[in-house]
Amino acid sequence: MRESLAAGEGPAERVSIVIPARNEAHNLPHVLNALPGGLHEVILVDGHSTDDTIDVALRIRPDVKIIQQTRRGKGNALTCGFAVLTGDIVVVLDADGSADPEEISAFVSALLAGADYAKGTRFAQGGHSHDITRFRRVGNAALNHLVNLLFSTHYTDLCYGYNAFRVHLLPLLDLPPVHVADDLPNGMLRGDGFEIETLINVRAARAGARITEVGSTEQPRLHGASNLRPVPDGIRVLRTILAEHRRRHVVDSDPVVNEPTMDGATIMDEALLREST
Repeated sequence: MRESLAAGEGPAERVSIVIPARNEAHNLPHVLNALPGGLHEVILVDGHSTDDTIDVALRIRPDVKIIQQTRRGKGNALTCGFAVLTGDIVVVLDADGSADPEEISAFVSALLAGADYAKGTRFAQGGHSHDITRFRRVGNAALNHLVNLLFSTHYTDLCYGYNAFRVHLLPLLDLPPVHVADDLPNGMLRGDGFEIETLINVRAARAGARITEVGSTEQPRLHGASNLRPVPDGIRVLRTILAEHRRRHVVDSDPVVNEPTMDGATIMDEALLREST
């Protein structure tokens, strides 16, 4: 393990790491061995892997908390991890080696300095990507511009998953429920896929969170193939942006739609989440 996280003033902040993983047995040794000391917990959310992902994780880090995601997609994996964490700060870290665990301290420092949400960026604040293609860069820039236009935000890298936030934000983010009783189209809710990052970005801003960007360098995946599908996943992100824009106007005009339902979701979310994916 690398050196421990720097301690902040006052009571210690408990830092939880959530790592979504599906068939990442070859990449986990690099990721887990590079984690800093002083972490409160490491939660690995397994996406029903068919390789040795779980065994490798337990062998390298016996204290890792392993849970299974309830549906499929990165977004569902993250919400499952968020549901069981017990820390004060959560850092989301990919299992493929593309995100540098040494940068965790920079994200935590941004939160200790007063931010509620530390948003990773590859395109500002000294960030860089050794992985993104020109096609994905153009698509990300277009979607990023649309979010900034519709929600009066100032993001520079919408579709990047290396982020951290204070756990008290979770109720305000109102993310998709972990358990859903009935069948779903394609087995997914809106927010279950890679669009989760956009959903968090938009809702954090809408909640009035203090947001700061943290420069991050993205490396290529170490082993295996990415689960990202640029066109279908880009369409999911676009539809999420438009759905959130509708949600914003409906909630502003009629606050009753934001009242919680029995399972914790809102009335408006019930409609938006179940739109065809």
